[in-house]
Amino acid sequence: MMDQIEIKKAQIGDVPAIMDLVKELAIFEKAPDEVSSTKDDFILGGFGDKPIFESNLIYLNGELAGFSLWYFRFSTWKGKRFYLEDLYIKEEFRSKGLGKMLLDEAIEEAKRTKCTGMMWQVLDWNEPAIQFYNRYGVKMDAGWLNVHLDL
Repeated sequence: MMDQIEIKKAQIGDVPAIMDLVKELAIFEKAPDEVSSTKDDFILGGFGDKPIFESNLIYLNGELAGFSLWYFRFSTWKGKRFYLEDLYIKEEFRSKGLGKMLLDEAIEEAKRTKCTGMMWQVLDWNEPAIQFYNRYGVKMDAGWLNVHLDL
């Protein structure tokens, strides 16, 4: 039997599943205590009056296998940009091409929404992800530091 793969836009009822995936991702990234976003943050941020992010879920044979989450930003140099905040595939579903499908769908969404390009981050120790992204001919910036201010 062929595997059944489905990518669907997240709905408000998917928030608990997205939050579980985010927590799994944080564990994978060795930062399990860094997640402080709440269910209300996700509901308001993705499904409120003025949503600021969108998300896709990917299923393999009816089982949730992973997600992507993105938003738009504006570059004074490049115009409208697609920022891929997270792309995560559960460990048991890796090496099946699902990450490629999610990234390809994100690229298509960026094109559909008239973005001039995409941006995202990858941890410098995540060699499998770096190799995966390099297959797309990406450019990885050196010399830039991530800066954040928690409020």
